[in-house]
Amino acid sequence: MKCIKCKKTAEVELKSHNAAFCRDCFVEFFKNQVIKGIKKFKMFTDKDKLLVAVSGGKDSLTVWHVLNELGYKADGLFIDLGIDGFSEVAKKTTEAFAERLSAKLIVVDLKKEGLAIPDVVKKTRRVACAVCGQIKRYYFNMTALKYGYDVLITGHNLDDEVGRLFSNVLHWKMEYLKDQSPLLPAEDGLAKKAKPLWRLTEFETSVYAFFNDIDYVSISCPLSKNATFRSYKKHLNEIEFDSPGTKIDFYQGFLKNMLPVLSKKNESSIKNRCKICGYPTLADVCGVCRLKGLD
Repeated sequence: MKCIKCKKTAEVELKSHNAAFCRDCFVEFFKNQVIKGIKKFKMFTDKDKLLVAVSGGKDSLTVWHVLNELGYKADGLFIDLGIDGFSEVAKKTTEAFAERLSAKLIVVDLKKEGLAIPDVVKKTRRVACAVCGQIKRYYFNMTALKYGYDVLITGHNLDDEVGRLFSNVLHWKMEYLKDQSPLLPAEDGLAKKAKPLWRLTEFETSVYAFFNDIDYVSISCPLSKNATFRSYKKHLNEIEFDSPGTKIDFYQGFLKNMLPVLSKKNESSIKNRCKICGYPTLADVCGVCRLKGLD
């Protein structure tokens, strides 16, 4: 099998693109996909101050790496979830990567905030992924605003976006569907958010990480074992295997045909600010401040 660009021996086959690449040409292909994703939604420029939410996993470290390779200056934000045996490894991995990039890394310790995820899950008896996501989104936003960043970057890839879209359509969660875009503009009290990897699959991200010697945390969070999201991804991978290109067609079809319709009706219902921290909320006190108030 030959590389579609340079005709050298290919190392990666991408059936969804009907192509195969050698190592160097794949890395170039990956970068071009990121550039296309950024330009399509006019996510940011090289003059913007960028903050990348990094977990120590392959996707977040990859997006930080590729943005650095493309000439963007981006700092990192790590949320220490306080999960014994997992968060320590993730933090060390992220700190080492920040040093490799010579980049600034901001660390938020949830134990010091009184919100270590295992403790919150025990107190609330809520699903771990749900409460973790709520808390992380809160600190992503508050940290970006606090330090004056123009855009908050996350490492969500095509598999993440398609899995979320599938779940939201399956359950007709309209309030989530209207916000499912690779770019969410800034609102009053909410930072601008972008997902530069939205055109790239988890497999492609893994290959990029491997080719660039990105050392990432490969173990899964111990609290996410029963997450239904994994099941959705598994079934979508089976469909993709039988019909290559289904994922990108599904997501781009949504962005082209459905999102504009939903966006016309997308008037924010959030009018209040938390009386404790100022975070946008429907209630007098936001969900995270309520969690902090639990005994």
